[in-house]
Amino acid sequence: MKKNYMVQPPGFVDPEFPDKICKLQKAIYGLKQALRAWFEKLSSILLLIGFSSAKKDHSPFIKATPNSCLYVLIYVDDILITRSNETEVITSLITSLSTLLALKDLG
Repeated sequence: MKKNYMVQPPGFVDPEFPDKICKLQKAIYGLKQALRAWFEKLSSILLLIGFSSAKKDHSPFIKATPNSCLYVLIYVDDILITRSNETEVITSLITSLSTLLALKDLG
């Protein structure tokens, strides 16, 4: 991660050192590094549970089973999931991801 610094946030300014800055130790929402960190975490989870990534574009992931094919597309911080058949495959994937990530299912 690129080194990032920020001023002390309002309400948390150290009275002894009000002009000191903070060095960030991990990505914060809204920074370019946060998106990259999110993608790396999610893609590593998908690869771990048996998905394959596309060769030319890294945002689609595919998992083929004997009965169906499951597709996951990542766009910024959104996940689109679809399948060839068997709706319960999607439910199972969402349940698995929910144990590892904070998700909001928008249908």
